[in-house]
Amino acid sequence: MTKFASTALLALVSLVPVHRAHSQAPGDGETPDPFKISVNLNLVVLPVTVRDRKGGFATDLSQENFEVFEDGVRQSIRLFRHEDIPVTVGLVVDHSGSMHNKISDVLTAAQVFVGTSNPEDQMFVVNFNERVTLGLPPAIPFTDRVGEIESAVFNAPVTGETALYDALGVALDRLKTGNREKKVLVVISDGGDNASLATLPQILKKAEESSAIMYTIGIFDQDDPDQNAGVLRRLAKETGGEAFFPAQFGEAVAICKDIARDIRHQYTLGYVSGNTKSGGQRTVRVVAKSPGKDLMVRTRPGYLAETPAEKEAAK
Repeated sequence: MTKFASTALLALVSLVPVHRAHSQAPGDGETPDPFKISVNLNLVVLPVTVRDRKGGFATDLSQENFEVFEDGVRQSIRLFRHEDIPVTVGLVVDHSGSMHNKISDVLTAAQVFVGTSNPEDQMFVVNFNERVTLGLPPAIPFTDRVGEIESAVFNAPVTGETALYDALGVALDRLKTGNREKKVLVVISDGGDNASLATLPQILKKAEESSAIMYTIGIFDQDDPDQNAGVLRRLAKETGGEAFFPAQFGEAVAICKDIARDIRHQYTLGYVSGNTKSGGQRTVRVVAKSPGKDLMVRTRPGYLAETPAEKEAAK
C-alpha cells in the first residue's frame, strides 16, 4: 500500500475477494475457520479542492466530473466522497524573536480557525523558536477547545532563533498519532530557518511520504533578512495545500477562516495504482470538468511509493 492510503481503505474492502480458509460442512463437528480478508492494494487517496474562477467552492460535483492521472496514465476512481469529515490538525506557530509584536494577532487567528473548524477535529499546537515544544500538556494530546488552544499558543516564550524544519518534523510525527483520516498542518512563520538540525529536503521527503496537507501563512516585514516565502510556497504546493502572504497581519484572521472552509469543502478521491515499479516518485494530476464551468483543481502533485522492503516492514 502507499504510505498515505489511510483508513479510507475500509471503503474498498468490498472490492477485495473474501475467502474462507477451510470450508466445513454443517454438522461435521468442527467449527469453520473465520473468514479472512486478503488486502494487497496500492491505494492512493487524494484530498482535492475545486474552485471556480471567482474563487468559490465547487460543491456540486460527482465522481463522473473527475479524471485522475498517475504518470500520465488515466486511473479508475474507486473511492469518491464529498463530506465534512473531522481532521487531525496541527497549528505550527513561530515564536522566534521577530514574532514578538505579532503573537497576539496569531492568537486571534488561531481562535478564529478553531471556531470555524469541524467541532470533532483533533487539534494540537507545536511552538518553536530555536527549541520545539508541544503546546498542550502531556495529558492532553489533542483538543477541540478554544481555551486550550489559546493557552497552548500564548504561553510559549517569544524569543530566540528559528527552527522551522525541526518543528515540522515534530508536527508530522504528531499527526500520525491522530485517529482522523485527514491530516492537516497550518504553519504560521516567516519561512526562515537558522537553528534546525533537520534540512528542508528531509522535511519535504517526510511530508511526501505522509498524507499531510500544509497550509502556510507567511508573516514578515519586507526588510526581514530571515524571510523565505519560497520555502512556505514549496511546502504548500508539495502537499496540496496553499500559501498565504497577508499584506497586513490582521488579514490572517480571514485567511484562517478560508483555510478552515477549504478543509471542510474538499473532495476525497481514491484509486488503486497499477504501477508495478518498485518505489520511486509518482506524479499525479486531477482534472475536474463540468459543463459551463471553468474549474481549478488543487491537490498534491505526486507521492513517493514504497519499495517492497518498506511494504514488508510496515506489516
